[in-house]
Amino acid sequence: MLERYGHGGDLWTAEEAFGRPKDEFLDFSSNMNPLGPPPVVQQIMADAWRDIVKYPDPAVRELRSKLARKYDIPEESILVGNGAAELIDLTARVVRPSMTGLVRPSFSEYEEAIHKSGGGIYNIPLRSACQFELQQHDVEAALPAVDLFFLGHPNNPTGKLIPRHIVDHLVESGRKCVLDEAFMDFVPNEQEHSLLKLASTSRQLFVIRSMTKFYSIPGIRLGFMVAHPDAIREISRQQVQWSVNYLAQRIGAAVLEDEAFERNSRHWLQEEKTWLIGQLRQLGLDAVITEVNFALFSFPEPMGITVKQAQKHMGQQGILIRDASLFEGLNERYCRVAIRLREDNERLIEGLRLMLAALAQNRGQYED
Repeated sequence: MLERYGHGGDLWTAEEAFGRPKDEFLDFSSNMNPLGPPPVVQQIMADAWRDIVKYPDPAVRELRSKLARKYDIPEESILVGNGAAELIDLTARVVRPSMTGLVRPSFSEYEEAIHKSGGGIYNIPLRSACQFELQQHDVEAALPAVDLFFLGHPNNPTGKLIPRHIVDHLVESGRKCVLDEAFMDFVPNEQEHSLLKLASTSRQLFVIRSMTKFYSIPGIRLGFMVAHPDAIREISRQQVQWSVNYLAQRIGAAVLEDEAFERNSRHWLQEEKTWLIGQLRQLGLDAVITEVNFALFSFPEPMGITVKQAQKHMGQQGILIRDASLFEGLNERYCRVAIRLREDNERLIEGLRLMLAALAQNRGQYED
């Protein structure tokens, strides 16, 4: 199984599974911006290596200051972490909910963090018939049972934003709510959808952001969260000292200034996601409209294809795709792929076309 450690992007396991060097794979299992990292990252890696003899700033002051200016929020409402994963875990440990509402499917680390903190899970379904958009009546049903909602906004693996009227209702309900906005940078007019500013003053709302996806720096590990200053102080007391290393702080502060990279990334995605969804549907696959840089699709039942079969065939072609059946709430026919540059996306579509033809031929021979 390629997702041996719970995530896509595991090129080491792919190398073992398919017997080719990890650098030869075209990876659609990990959702990184193909335009990144921004050029300034290379410059920092080349110039700043001498400074790793120094301790990093324990308060991450430069990066917090730039985040505060960019999003027009107070510095004391920001906590920078070693990727969004650390902040998810810290928030769960500090809030310690008795029962948490999670949509299904959603990012597995929410559940892992809640279980570590000793809490229970209340499942909130996302239905394919509704294009996996969260429905208000399902939220209403969960309200009496939970004391925390932990939601992706946009959600992974569906690529869907939470409708704003539902977010407002959750905030007004008095329940604590954690919104994971790891992919919000990819959304057009993100300021209309993000809850960062509201979280900076609310005692119920916590918003977590990743910087690794949009800027393509997963090896650096960098994210931040925004909440009421009292909550930030409480959570920061549980954080390991010097959690955010020197290079991560330098790179984070620098990439925030690259406005051209932001514009180019959003322009690329708007065109490319429309093209890729259309191509997947032309192959007869059930592709879900997405707001972000990945797409969820399924093999229609009459095809008789499972994602594990598809993953094997595609891997043998040097193309890695994500087994989305591992997300609770999805069956063995669901797959998730990143949206990459056109040349790569064309190779994905051709690989899928060859796979579908091969599996159809094998099935026909078996039936004969």
